[in-house]
Amino acid sequence: MTDSIRIAAWNVNSLKVRLPQVLKWLQDHERAKTPIDALCLQELKLTDDKYPHQELEEAGYISIAAGQKTYNGVAIIVRKAALAPIATDHDTTFLKPVRNIPANADEQQRILAATVCFKGMQPIRLVSAYFPNGQSPDSDKFVYKLGWLKALENWLREELTQNSRLALLGDFNIAPSDIDVHDPSKWIGQNLVSPEERKAFQQLLELGLTDSFRMFEQAPKSFSWWDYRMMGFRRNAGMRIDHILLSDALKEKCNSSVIDKEPRTWEQPSDHAPVIAEIKKT
Repeated sequence: MTDSIRIAAWNVNSLKVRLPQVLKWLQDHERAKTPIDALCLQELKLTDDKYPHQELEEAGYISIAAGQKTYNGVAIIVRKAALAPIATDHDTTFLKPVRNIPANADEQQRILAATVCFKGMQPIRLVSAYFPNGQSPDSDKFVYKLGWLKALENWLREELTQNSRLALLGDFNIAPSDIDVHDPSKWIGQNLVSPEERKAFQQLLELGLTDSFRMFEQAPKSFSWWDYRMMGFRRNAGMRIDHILLSDALKEKCNSSVIDKEPRTWEQPSDHAPVIAEIKKT
């Protein structure tokens, strides 16, 4: 039994297109003896009936999903070998599942939460989140984003009172500070970096969550998303908008938090790279 688990988030920008890459990435980590024990996906872009449960189970993973045609969609995938013996099927693996933010009517599938019991440690509440993009600060979509962020904050405040070991993972569509942007001057007045969005991010931290990536020394210009256009990845013209926030109980157990840029180098990649946090069991 290993003494830690690895939890990750990845906006795959279409699971139908990227499923072979997800499987390859998981298998690469298995071979490297750095297995991913829980992977939260965003932007599935497929309906529940099209979700690849069988392919993932054949590879050694069990999962739940909240899908939607063409847009959005989130999933939680866990490695069967990492689960406590009590976990034998979906109902005993994904406890107290929540789809979407309660009390916030929304047809867009952006939130999926469940409590998972891993071997040798207390259960962890995992929240896979795909935050709205917001388009631009003068748009209706930005108004929707701010309302969604407030609803998320209110719900997480209640979740944290019931779950001291909680991780919020996903594509936040927010670069928390200028060091998370390749060229802040080019983004002035745009979404992802607005004062309102950054304030909402800070309010999540004030609930008792910590940006795991910033717990450790990181290389300058570390990003998780690069535009497909204008050779964004090659020029490292990116932004850090994919995050893993940890409650205090998990923060104390966090060994590392990294961005894995390797899948972004593959053919037909997602425009996002996976982010990974390692959590000690004891």
